[in-house]
Amino acid sequence: MLLGCGSEVPGTNPVKPHTAAPAVASPAAETQKPVEVAKADKAETAPATSVPALEEPTADGHNWLKREELEAGWVRLFDGRTLFGWKANNDVAWSVTDGVVSAEAGESGLLCTTSRFADYELRCDFKLAVGGNSGIFLRTPMKPTDPGVDCYELNMCDEHPSGFLTGSLVKRAKPETPVVSGGEWHSYHVRVEGPKVVVQMDGKPVLDFTDATDKPLKTGHIGLQFREGKIEFRNVCLKPLGTQPLFDGESLKGWREVPGGQSKFVVKDATIHVTGGRGFLETERTAGNFVFQFEAITNGDKLNSGVFFRAMEGTEKAPSHGYEFQIQSGFKNGNRTQPDDHGTGGIFKRVSTRRVISNDRAWFTAMLVSDGPHFTSWIDGVQVIDWTDDRKPNDNPRGGQRLKPGHFSLQGHDPTTDLAFRNIKLVETPE
Repeated sequence: MLLGCGSEVPGTNPVKPHTAAPAVASPAAETQKPVEVAKADKAETAPATSVPALEEPTADGHNWLKREELEAGWVRLFDGRTLFGWKANNDVAWSVTDGVVSAEAGESGLLCTTSRFADYELRCDFKLAVGGNSGIFLRTPMKPTDPGVDCYELNMCDEHPSGFLTGSLVKRAKPETPVVSGGEWHSYHVRVEGPKVVVQMDGKPVLDFTDATDKPLKTGHIGLQFREGKIEFRNVCLKPLGTQPLFDGESLKGWREVPGGQSKFVVKDATIHVTGGRGFLETERTAGNFVFQFEAITNGDKLNSGVFFRAMEGTEKAPSHGYEFQIQSGFKNGNRTQPDDHGTGGIFKRVSTRRVISNDRAWFTAMLVSDGPHFTSWIDGVQVIDWTDDRKPNDNPRGGQRLKPGHFSLQGHDPTTDLAFRNIKLVETPE
């Protein structure tokens, strides 16, 4: 059985969630009132004071990832409490109540991730009203027009005029054995890799499809569909596929120290350990659009560091001209919605994290999706930023928008620096 994300196979007891690290919750964390998504073309940007304790599971134990799943690269697309990171493509009133995102009235439409993804595993629980019709759109544009051409529509319905029932890819492929989905919770586990889409439902194989057309889809949003009858979703989680190590765990092969630095970069216990004053360790490789994942630990209180990306080649005079993925786990007034210095997962001087998820002296997982001018990041499986750089173009990201590929660079910030990185991985996004 394929469990995870707090999901349960129908007929079994829910998996008991692991205990989360202690956290100071905002006042809104104690209540879960319905949250209606903004209408089409307006991303949801709730004020920081309303961000609940996202590092904890929802009250029913769902919308949660175990530590081993986080370390394997899984993140939550739906945090269980808000619609941060999602955008509706029409006026359907999507809402979040008790750890479930749902819709039941209006014109047919999608709730899409603001990020695009190429190759991935996707897990999602759904409950469709009897007689209803819904779907999960894979590699889709925000407003698809033909599921046989511009997206892969994984259908959910028990009646369809052309026979594309639950488990089908509309206009593309049907399961050999029909499955029934109406009225109960079910779990999809989908693997989208190259031209293949492989589907399991409730732990059983349903569909194995290969796109043999001249133009198989390569990347796109993930869309949750409302079409007819109430539809509910929970435990929407994703794991990128195809990532390759940037750090071999044994040496600094593929990396170089930027001249003039004072930091010490040492390989120790399969980590890159950084101590000392200011300095930068830069990749020889460059990338522009990508999914980047790593783990890090700060060995002190409110230590400051970062990972630069799309950076110009470092020199002694200009060692770090790039965007900076901030590492700083401090927060103000005992409130994690008030990050010190943009917070871990924020983009320094550009956008602050909506909540500090990481803790000093504890390993955390991080994921950054860089797609043109759009950037999203996750800390311990929770999305913390959703930002588009709308500045004028500039080769130096400190001065403007840079779309060209650039280097990655690990930062030693000051004499108090003492942190380590491990499991540094990258996959570039196809055009």
